[in-house]
Amino acid sequence: MKRKLITATNPSSPIAEQFKTLRASIHFSSVDKEYRSILVTSPEPESGKSTVSANLAVCYARQGSKTLLIDADMRKPTSHRTFGIPYNIGLSDMLTNNGADFGDLYHPTEIENLMILTSGTMVPNPNELLASKKMERLIKQFTEQFDQIIIDTPPILASSDALVLTPYVEGAIVVLRSDKTLKESAKVAVQQLQKTHVSIIGTVLNRVKNNANNYYYYQ
Repeated sequence: MKRKLITATNPSSPIAEQFKTLRASIHFSSVDKEYRSILVTSPEPESGKSTVSANLAVCYARQGSKTLLIDADMRKPTSHRTFGIPYNIGLSDMLTNNGADFGDLYHPTEIENLMILTSGTMVPNPNELLASKKMERLIKQFTEQFDQIIIDTPPILASSDALVLTPYVEGAIVVLRSDKTLKESAKVAVQQLQKTHVSIIGTVLNRVKNNANNYYYYQ
C-alpha cells in the first residue's frame, strides 16, 4: 500500500513546514561546501529515517532541484511502498551487474524533479556491495546527473551499512525518535559517524507531540 507523504499531500501543513525548515537548515549549514549528497540514518529501527528521507527529497524536488532518493536499506527497504513502485530491480542490480544499461532503473514519481532508485534485488552481502568502489563510482555518476541526492540507509546500531557509505557522501543526518531513542544510543551512533570523519549536518527529532497552538496559528 502506498504511504502518505505529508510534504506531497499537504505541503502547507505545520509538519511539512518543518521539513522545509530542515531543508533550509541544511542550506545554511553549507558554509564551506554544498551538501549535494546526504546520508540519512538513525541509531535504531523505527525512528522514522525513511519518512524523513522521503519528505526531505520531496522538499528538494519541489524547490526545483533535480533530486534522486536512493533506498540503500537493502535489509528493510521501504521506498517502493512509500511511492507505490516496484523494487525488484534497483541499486543492488547496479552494483552486481557490469556493462548493463541502467538508465531506466530510476523510477519517476508524481512529483516533478523527483526520481527514486529502489534497493533492488535482495542480496546476501549488502555491506560489501555498499562499501565497494563501484558504489563510489555510482554516487559520483549520480552527482553529475542530479542536483540533490538523499540516501536512506539502515540504522547504525543494527549494521555498519551506513558507515561504509560515509566516504562517498558529503554529509549525514541522524534521525532520533522522541520518547524512544535512548540518549546513550544516540551518543554511540554519533560517535560511530564521527569516526568516519563524515560531516554530521545535524539531528532530526522525529515524532514530537504536536503543539496545538502552533497548529492553529499556521492554518
